[in-house]
Order: sequence, then structure tokens, then C-alpha cells
Amino acid sequence: MATITTTNSCRNTGAGFGTCETSVSSIEQMNSLALHEFHAGLGACFTDVNAMEAVDHYGDPLAEHAVLRGAAAVLDLSFRSRLCLLGADRQKFLNGQVTNNVKDLKVGEGCYAALVNAKAKMQSDLNIYILADEILLDFEPGYSAAVAQRLEKYVIADDVQVTDVAPHYGLLSVQGPKAAEALTALEFAMPGPEPAPDPSREGNLRAPGAAPLPSAEGVGAGFARATVQPPAKSMSFVRLKEATLGEIYLMNAPRVGTSGFDLFVPVDALGAVADKLIAAAKSVGGRACGWKALESARIEAGIPRFGVDMDETNLAPEAGLEMRAISYTKGCYIGQEVIARIRTYGQVAKSLRGLRLADSINTLPHKGDKLYWGGKEVGQITSAATSPTLAANIALAYVRREHNQIGAELTLRTSEGESLARIIELPPRV
Repeated sequence: MATITTTNSCRNTGAGFGTCETSVSSIEQMNSLALHEFHAGLGACFTDVNAMEAVDHYGDPLAEHAVLRGAAAVLDLSFRSRLCLLGADRQKFLNGQVTNNVKDLKVGEGCYAALVNAKAKMQSDLNIYILADEILLDFEPGYSAAVAQRLEKYVIADDVQVTDVAPHYGLLSVQGPKAAEALTALEFAMPGPEPAPDPSREGNLRAPGAAPLPSAEGVGAGFARATVQPPAKSMSFVRLKEATLGEIYLMNAPRVGTSGFDLFVPVDALGAVADKLIAAAKSVGGRACGWKALESARIEAGIPRFGVDMDETNLAPEAGLEMRAISYTKGCYIGQEVIARIRTYGQVAKSLRGLRLADSINTLPHKGDKLYWGGKEVGQITSAATSPTLAANIALAYVRREHNQIGAELTLRTSEGESLARIIELPPRV
């Protein structure tokens, strides 16, 4: 039977996939999840991601991976970083800091972008959402201080403030091809109709139909049961104002190449919302899911992760972010000249590629393991996984331009010895 293994996902090594041997000392050194006890009650094993506590798995990573690929998986991603930009100049300011077009986004819209330095080297990637009175940034765990400092460095005369909202809002996610179906099975106590909203601002979710919503038993005056209608456009979102749970932001945010939605939830309501989401996922054949399955699915989808597959040594185009994260028409931003020159005058020296590894290897390669062609070093591994979907060992790696064509065969050298590695398309297909 296939197993889920990744080289970057877990530090509670030594345990089988159905058991958990995370040490107490390692948990104490992490920033714990607000829902630690909730997940422990579901049989969770924990790991750390950049010193932030995360659920590694719930005892059956293969089953979790299967629902992530075939149904709906519920994940607690509250370990990720969350900052908000406030102030009258926030949107203009951020547009001058990131690679994608932020200035033309309306409330209820978002985009994916890279934050780079003046030499166009990566400092973070960001999911950016335009709220009514602030801009929300969602990004990899452990980088809040670095990203805040990078942004504040360029706040000169602008009316912009950077604040950490992670202590106030958690992040739950529903990923998989049936994610939308699971969300529509939810019911919340939503407010009745209000005056027509300004079209430039996001509106509250309404129950279907134009008739006013009456008060419902156990809900409270002015509220009634309403089903959730997930936003259809990628990186768009809606604000759900729920009677007892507060304001919840529901984002269309696919994370592993299928359908997916993120919910930013007040910390006090996280447990109640997580309970609802898991029940809704089970109604479509899904379940709670951990980091191990998510990482495997991410590598299968060929999606780079900042801090692992791209970092401060990489140019954004090297990681293949041009289509998702870079606007070549938006105008000036920090690092723009270098990125524009790369596009105009030539290619990058190396690029992120997918690899099909040998079936015979006993241990997956580690980040930094080298790739060779004819005895010459031409690349290095960033992530690797044993993929249940593909029934194969796969990896992501940077490979020099002259040897990174699809089908090229390279030699992988690890502590185990040498083996064959073949370049394949992203997302990897065997």
C-alpha cells in the first residue's frame, strides 16, 4: 500500500502513521494552536511548521489525502501568519511593494503576489484581500515580524499602519473538489435584508430570495437561518455576519490545485465553526485533515511553498510565479526593474521543475540534495514526496536552464547513493 511521506512536513519522526510520538518538550517550544484540545479530542498528532504548532494528521494520513483529492478536507491553518494594513494610503502603498496589481482591486477581491527586495529576491509570498477598511495579508508561518518590518521600512509619509491580527482571527480551510458542496450544507444565523449596499463594498450574505428574513426560533430578532453561498471567483470573498459567531470572511482560495475555501474566523468562534465544517465535510464524504496530507497534495500539484521551494535567494520568476503573482503592466514597485529586465532581455539561469524519482529509493531526498548531469552539478532538491495519487516518488527542484527541459534525465545524489531523476511537467503527471 502507498504511504504518504514528505521531506519537509514533520518533526515527530519515529512514529508510524497511525501513532503519535510528538514530545512534550517540542510542543512546549511551539506557539500552540488555539484549538489544540479540540484537535487532540479528534485523535490529532501534532508537528511544528516554522515553530508554529500544526496538526500533522489524525491517525490516517492516507485517508486524509484521499478526501483532499476526492471530497472535502477541513484543515486548521491558524498557524499561518496574518497581518492587516490600515490607514487611508494602504492600497496605494501596498501596490508599490508587491509584484501584482493591488491598486485596481475592489472590496471583496484579492490576489496572490510576491514581496521582493530591490534586487527582486523573494521576501515572502502573500495572499492579499481588500476588506472595507483594511487589507488582509495571509502568508507562511513564522514570517510575521520579517514581513511587517519589510513593509514598515518603506512607510515614510504614508498613512499606513501594520498590525498583527493572528491573535484575533484564526484560519480554517476546506479544500477538495467537494469543498463548495460542503460549504453549501452549512447554515448560519444571518441578518435580515438591509438597505442596498454600496457596490464597491462587500455585502453580507443573504438567504436566497428577496423576501425579508423573519426572526427564527433560537436565533434572535433580526436573524434567520441561511445557507452559505461560496464566492465563485478565485481570490474573491464574502463577509458572513453571524448572530453568535461574529464576522467571518469566506475566501475562494484553492491551495492544492482543486477547489478550496479559507474562512477567517474570530478566535472565540473557532471551535464552533470547526465543528460545523467537519460535520459538513462528512456529509459529502470528507473529514478533518492534517499537514502531512496537505504537503503531499501541494507537491503533487507542483505548488511552491515559501521557505522551502523559494526563499531569499530566489528571484520570483525562477519559482514559476509569473502567471499567478506578477503584473507586467501595473507600474513601479520595489524590485520591478529587475523583473522587467528578466522578461525583456533573457531567461533566468535556473527554474523550478518537477521530478519523477526512482521507485527503488528507500529514503526520499532532502532539501539541498544535488542533481548532476555528466558529473556536473546542475540543480538541487527543494521538496519531495511519495505520492499516493501518482503511485510514485516525486520532487520539486531548481535545475539550470541548459538542462531543465521536460524529459531530461539527471542523476540524484543523496546519502543513500545515486539514482535517476527525470524532469516532468508541473503539476507532475506520471
